[in-house]
Amino acid sequence: MGDKITIRRLGPGDLELLCAVPEGLFDEAVDPGQARAFLDDPMHELLLAFAGDLAVGMASGTVLLHPDKQPAMFINEVGVRDDYLRRGIGRAVTQALIDLARERGCKGVWLGADTDNTPALALYRALGGDELTIVGFGWDGAFDD
Repeated sequence: MGDKITIRRLGPGDLELLCAVPEGLFDEAVDPGQARAFLDDPMHELLLAFAGDLAVGMASGTVLLHPDKQPAMFINEVGVRDDYLRRGIGRAVTQALIDLARERGCKGVWLGADTDNTPALALYRALGGDELTIVGFGWDGAFDD
């Protein structure tokens, strides 16, 4: 597990690569239809960190547009395989996504983290982000008729 870690930005031509990622990196198995839609949308970004041929880390984001503000990036998700935790991979893919947002002209980056996700909170604090207090609302499952 001393493999060199490389980070790759995925695009529309990487559907097969994304669908071949073994379970355990994303919350659920990659859905080909959703993956295609994500990769084809120019407002979405996905970075994968590789140890050899194995995807061991990921960060995804979405560029948000507003009629009254400059674009910002929302970091959707950051993940690292359990066997590769505490090696700086989460930090590397998050920083790479922040850098990509800057390259894309975003004037800010933000994300949400669960208050009990101690490793994520430590990572985001170490990256120097301003800690905000917000109230979140969710409708997950509300449309499951």
